[in-house]
Amino acid sequence: METKRNRREFLQAGLLSTAAAMVGGASGIVGVEPSYGGEHPDLVVCHGKDPGKITRSAVDQLGGMKRFVKAGQKVVIKPNMSFASGPERGANTHPAVVREVAQMCAEAGASRISVVDYVLNEPSACLSLSKIPEYCQGIPNTTVNHVKAKRLFREVPVRNGNELKSLEVLAEVLDSDVLIAVPVGKSHSAAGVSLSMKGMMGLIYDRISFHGRYDLHNAIVDMVSVVKPALVVMDATRILSTGGPSGPGKVIPMDMVIASPDMVAADAQMVTLGTWYDRKFTPNQVRHIRIASERGLGRMDLANLKVATVQS
Repeated sequence: METKRNRREFLQAGLLSTAAAMVGGASGIVGVEPSYGGEHPDLVVCHGKDPGKITRSAVDQLGGMKRFVKAGQKVVIKPNMSFASGPERGANTHPAVVREVAQMCAEAGASRISVVDYVLNEPSACLSLSKIPEYCQGIPNTTVNHVKAKRLFREVPVRNGNELKSLEVLAEVLDSDVLIAVPVGKSHSAAGVSLSMKGMMGLIYDRISFHGRYDLHNAIVDMVSVVKPALVVMDATRILSTGGPSGPGKVIPMDMVIASPDMVAADAQMVTLGTWYDRKFTPNQVRHIRIASERGLGRMDLANLKVATVQS
């Protein structure tokens, strides 16, 4: 019964589509243009048992953190730490993955590294149970915080938005030089999956309207046309296959990290490799991934990308 109910919820979220993927590229306020066909892979999948080690190996395969972060730059790292639960529940990013990303940014010479999320449960419990502040202690120029106060956000226009005309984005993100998404792979009762694109909702002020006033999938794509990470480091050490985004649900060990400068490709790869609601799905069955690809925000045609698979 649980399997049938979960699959029905996934389909009712409007994810199934037979539309083909389109390709392209675009940059937002924060982000870099992925360089397809260059000397580096477009996407890396790194396998191994040590979360920190495979995180570093995945980024190194892309050319290293210095490709994305230059000395003196201000960096925002956006993990999932919205829920008051430990790493074993799969609702938050594994703290060792976040720590390794922050450490690499420090080694690249970042002047400020802010690990931040707009948490959904009681803030102190979210931070302490996620273990992310604990793991990031001692990394130079690094802070771990939650945000909520409206004064910390700034309104920006959403040009060519299908649903949104403007968006209140965390000012620290708008004023940063580099945004890095560090999500965990997990299911989501409304969006089907919550990966790097959906995770950007932790950097905007009004998320409630996404689930009521607007079409969720189009609103997600409008959002990431503005808030676009330069790098995605996807925690697939384990995924929350059912019961997301908060759990409890089925947690499946995968012992992987996925890294790419293309958020659409990273999300597409996670969907392909994961098992969701006891089934396999393709990227074009997730509406916001398909729409983002159609709108030129990234690519989901994985067969045509340079994908490196490594063991660490």
